[in-house]
Amino acid sequence: MAKRLDQYCPVVHALSLVGERWSLLIVRELLRGPKRYTDIEHGLHGIPSNILSSRLRDLEAGGVVQKRKLPPPAACNVYELTEYGQGLEEPVYALARWGARSLGPPKPEDELYEDWGLNAFRAIFDPHAAEGLTETYVLDVDGDVFTARIVDGVLEPSCGAADDADLVVTTDKETFFFLCAGELEPREAVKKRLLRYEGEEQTLERCFRVLSFVGRSRAAA
Repeated sequence: MAKRLDQYCPVVHALSLVGERWSLLIVRELLRGPKRYTDIEHGLHGIPSNILSSRLRDLEAGGVVQKRKLPPPAACNVYELTEYGQGLEEPVYALARWGARSLGPPKPEDELYEDWGLNAFRAIFDPHAAEGLTETYVLDVDGDVFTARIVDGVLEPSCGAADDADLVVTTDKETFFFLCAGELEPREAVKKRLLRYEGEEQTLERCFRVLSFVGRSRAAA
């Protein structure tokens, strides 16, 4: 076993808790809510079962994850983040925004994990741009449909289309990425027929100011 750095440092301590391979991806899965062991395994294609079991035990021991049995009729065990583990939400999403800068948009052959929009919307959501805002956006991205409901500046993402949307957007994954990255303006995407929408143009413009990682990623550059 590799020797760990023996140094008093919050970064060293944090990495001792979640720095092993797969650990933060397990946290990513649980940021969407409690999950059964098989649900986590399904979301992390390729993780060996013995590694998943080991990582979950380590995360439990570190106070990041806890196991809970659901009452009947479900009557099954689920894993969920503790209050301490929930504190990883912004670090994980900040890491996602940072990684997106060099990753670029998904290619047609790239596989996205199931319900990817639930985490993606939280990662790109800019609370400063949404301060005091109450609006609902439905985004159909290559057939994956999500609702981004914002209530008084607080985001509530969900799968599927809300019936009371202020804006409905239909586009592809590449265009969506470039819009969120600030590399493509919404009106330009409409002009090039890369995006269709129902609603007001100013709502479309506002949507991609709110769902954007450009300001924070440039600030970090």
